[in-house]
Order: sequence, then C-alpha cells, then structure tokens
Amino acid sequence: MVHPAAHQQALASILPFPARLPQPRLLLSPPHLAGSELEAVRRTLDSGWLAPAGPAPAAFEAGIAATTGFPHVLATTSGTAALHLGYRMLGVAPGDEVWAPAMTFVATVAPAVQMGATPRFLDVTPTGWSLDPGLLAEELARAARRGRLPRVVVPVDLYGQCCDLDAIIAACDRWGVPVMCDSAAAMGATQRGGRHAGHGALLAVFSFNGNKIVTAGGGGALASDDPALIARARHLAGQAREPGAHYQHETTGYAYGLSSVLAALGLAQLAVLPARVARRRAIFDSYAEGLGDLPGLGFIAEPAWGRANRWLSVALVDPAGFGADREHLRRALEAAGVESRPAWKPLHLQPAFRDAPQAGGGVAAALFERGLCLPSGSAMTAADQDRVIEAVRHCARF
Repeated sequence: MVHPAAHQQALASILPFPARLPQPRLLLSPPHLAGSELEAVRRTLDSGWLAPAGPAPAAFEAGIAATTGFPHVLATTSGTAALHLGYRMLGVAPGDEVWAPAMTFVATVAPAVQMGATPRFLDVTPTGWSLDPGLLAEELARAARRGRLPRVVVPVDLYGQCCDLDAIIAACDRWGVPVMCDSAAAMGATQRGGRHAGHGALLAVFSFNGNKIVTAGGGGALASDDPALIARARHLAGQAREPGAHYQHETTGYAYGLSSVLAALGLAQLAVLPARVARRRAIFDSYAEGLGDLPGLGFIAEPAWGRANRWLSVALVDPAGFGADREHLRRALEAAGVESRPAWKPLHLQPAFRDAPQAGGGVAAALFERGLCLPSGSAMTAADQDRVIEAVRHCARF
C-alpha cells in the first residue's frame, strides 16, 4: 500500500504546480442564474403557454429592444437561426458572396453556405481582433472593379468586443452593400456614442446560448430598425403560414420561434445584465493585474471607442517570453482542473472552407496560435480566479 505522503510527492512530480486535494473543475463560461428564473418559468407554465406564442416571447423581445436600442426584434430558437433568417431577408442566393472576418465561429457563415453562397474571409486587426475596415475598403473597391460585390458583409463582435462598425458601414455604404452584424456574444457591450453592440447595422444577431452572459439555455434574436425586415422574418419563422382558418403557404418557412419557457428564462436573465457585464469586466481586470507582470503574456486590447462586455477573457501567449506555448499552457490548466480553449481557429484554415477565397489571414492565424480563452463565468469567486492565476504563473518561465 502506498503511503499518502508518498502519493502526494509522486503527484507533485508530474503536475505543473503542487498537488492538492481534488477541486471542482472550473468551466469556461457556465450559466449563471439570477435566482428569479424558476418563478418566471412557473408563471409561464401556469399561464398555459408553451409554444412560441403568448406573453413571454413578446415580453422577451420587448426587453431585448429596450436593452439594445433596436425597436424591432424577433426571438428565435438560436443565434444561427437568426443569422439564417437575416440572410433570407438580404436575398442571399446560390452564387452570391458573403464576406466575414476570418476569425469567428462557423455559425457566422454556415447558413449562407447552406443556402449556396460562397464565403470570403478577410483578415482581422491585430489589436481588437475584428474585421479590418481598411482591408475591407480595399477589397470592396477591387470587387467593384470586377463587378462582383458581396451580397452582404457580416462583421463580428468577437468575444463580446465591438467591431469598428461605423468604419465598416462607411466602407460598405460606398458600394451599397448591406451589413448584418454578428453580435452573438456581445449583449451588453457598447460602441461609439454609447450605442449597443450591432446598432447601426441593417440587421444584428444575438445569442442566448448556455455559455452566454444572458442565457435562456438556447435561443437567439434578429434585430433591426426596419420593421418590414423583422415582420418578414417573423412570417418565415412561423412556417410562412398565411392568415386564414386553414393552412395556406405562398412560400416555405421554418419553425424558428422561441418557446415561451425559454423566453421566460431569458427575460429573467436580462434583468441582471448590467451586473453580469460588470462582473465579467472585473474578472478580466483581475487577470490583467494578476498576470500582467509575466513576460510573454498579454490580453486582447479594448479600443477607446468601445466598452466590451468581456464575455471571455482571452490571453495571448508568446512562447519566447512566456517559456511555454499556448497549447502547453492549455494542457497544464486542464491538469489543474481548469477549462480553457484556444482562440477561434480561423475559418480560412478550416477544412470545410479550404476552397473559399480570402484576403490576408496571417493576423488571424497568429492570434489562433497564441490565443487562449480563460474561465470567465460571472459566478467565479475570487478564490476560483486565484486558482487560475496560480496555475498560469506556475507555467511561466520567470
């Protein structure tokens, strides 16, 4: 039988920091309930409404409108469904090009690809990691000379940090190209003039997936200043049923309406959004303070014209200075019971898009090689964060 002290000594020889009693695994961004969700769901169940109809979805849409400043909102089954409807509203068809930043989640372009469009991936800025407006302007001018402008440009508010939407819209307006902003992770983030993330684009998309700041366990929203666009999207989201006693269809639609139960969850979550954003920003600041002295380690920069919600705190690891690369650090954190995740692998490097055209991509590729998302859930305690900071520091070469 191995003596406990000897067992601890053996563990210490293989772990990146001193062995301790097992601790709960720290997740990247788990749901954080407000405490009022159960009562909200109970009221909805008591009302008899379960389907995507009734007071709860309407109230949730009104709450999203009040939060984002978009007067017209459609709640959907997911952010991806909202993107799909947005592409339908913009007339995306087989053979069209849809332009997006190289560094984003696949859902940004997947619906358009499934509709027969071709994605074109543009590089991002090395500081804010969002679509490079200067590169976009150059590529739009080239596309105009070729007579092949994109059907839509879809910038992304990456990790809850707003893209330079005004500059992107200005570049697109010159050529009459509409902008749909993928603000899936940016609920509560703001840009120039205090406008909410996505506001200014023709359409904006939000997500309420289980890992988001505001979560319904799923769900999304399509928002616009244009009532006709949202009315048309709402029609398609309800299977494109025409008014009448019988089922009449002039076109085909989708079952994309958000259920009353999930809408009730989301509405309860919206009430605590400011506190959730404040907490995530505090977590980011604690990482920056607790790790800022380490050579070779930095963080995604916040532009002066925006206020990120800091959905995820993303570190940049320079192996030459830090003493370990991003993957070594990720594995060390995993051994410590801490979930972390590489920054998004750029879509132009994904096998699914091996033949897609691109402009640049070197910045996005370098950020992927060095970027690591750290646990950022708003329910993290100070002790939880100290645990992450300690594990990172034990990997560093001083």
